[in-house]
Amino acid sequence: MAKKTKKTVRREWTKEDIKELKAHSKARTPVVKIAKMTKRTEGALRQKAIVLGIALGHQR
Repeated sequence: MAKKTKKTVRREWTKEDIKELKAHSKARTPVVKIAKMTKRTEGALRQKAIVLGIALGHQR
């Protein structure tokens, strides 16, 4: 029996989402925590951060 794969659900980035991501970047929140709060993958967050030109995933 074949494994069931999850259907990819794409959500647009709202202005509030971007504002929140920038705030987390400034606060140096770990990417794992941001991913759980925003219900997005770490990869999606990192890609958006690259596009916006902000840093994510700070080492402490």
